Amino acid sequence: MCAIGGNRRGTRSAPRNRRALTLQYMSSERQEGKRKRKANELILSADKRTLANQRRTMTEHSDLLEIVRRPLSPDVQLEVQASWEEYERVQAILDNEESRYPRLWYDGARNIALVAAPPSGLHANMAGGLMASIIREVLTQQGLSSEVSRGFTLSTETGNTRGRTTRGWDGAMLYQEGDRETLMIAVEVGVSQSYESLRAAISWCVCALYCRLGIAMCIHEQRRGDTPDPPQYSSIQEEVAAVGEAEEDFRRQLTERPYGPLVRDGVTWFGRIQRVVLETYRAPDASITESMILDPSRSFTIVEDGEFVGGDVPPNLQEVVLGDCIPEHILDGDAIVARPVNFFRRDWFEARFRAGMVRTAGNRMRPRRA
Repeated sequence: MCAIGGNRRGTRSAPRNRRALTLQYMSSERQEGKRKRKANELILSADKRTLANQRRTMTEHSDLLEIVRRPLSPDVQLEVQASWEEYERVQAILDNEESRYPRLWYDGARNIALVAAPPSGLHANMAGGLMASIIREVLTQQGLSSEVSRGFTLSTETGNTRGRTTRGWDGAMLYQEGDRETLMIAVEVGVSQSYESLRAAISWCVCALYCRLGIAMCIHEQRRGDTPDPPQYSSIQEEVAAVGEAEEDFRRQLTERPYGPLVRDGVTWFGRIQRVVLETYRAPDASITESMILDPSRSFTIVEDGEFVGGDVPPNLQEVVLGDCIPEHILDGDAIVARPVNFFRRDWFEARFRAGMVRTAGNRMRPRRA
């Protein structure tokens, strides 16, 4: 065999029929330095590939990553048994891809990852509408200076972490004083989401994030039965025209059936609303823990079996006052702190709700796009 490397001056040729080797001579010191640098580069490159392969192996075989990669219908929320380490690995992949959806949260008390699909039109309409209605009512209050009014900040879908639990909210009202931001009201909306998971989400905002008041709206849409895939359109223009025409039809149907179903060509694109419940949540005392699941302080049924039944619901839900929206030390006296914020009205609720139903039904008629 040929001895390669070291001092090659004394290397003899192999058997005669073997091709002679032409060796180029360099100083042994320079040759050795180049050889070591090359070897180090190869080792470093191999190490990087090994680490990358290890990370790829860990994530490619992750049940959580597989579920996150699946196409999810709007408003779907899945619970997946996973460790905190697996959650962090998958979240790092989503962060690297700059993915807006699905959202990934983690419940450290139960070792559960929460995979949240994008909100439907109805979900987004009601979450945004609740916050906008509260802010609008607060700004009409007499005796508030423009300086006080400028302190309001709205936030949507922000992730918050406490220990090994990380969650988001659908909407929140914060109050800004200089560089200090105080969480006043958090809003959660669930569309055909389990009541238990909705309570857990709003309870965490109150107990772990110390928001003054939590408001939750639970919406239950009846099953639509077997629904075919969205129609196929030859162009974007055809899709826009067809969906727009269908949405006009859905609006006409709402004049007869205010809470659905919405049907087009024999297909139910939005089911009948079975129930809508609006609740408030407040910490009962200072002994709460982050993982505590609260009972609602107030609960009102707004819609039952496709009919509006919220005519007797107090406009402030017997709960929401100015002191829930603005820190008490900024307000002047107990009377203004306890002043009701009458944000809930039937006309506002029904207009937002029906617009959300139409938007959701129309979106269900559109093909899913990656």
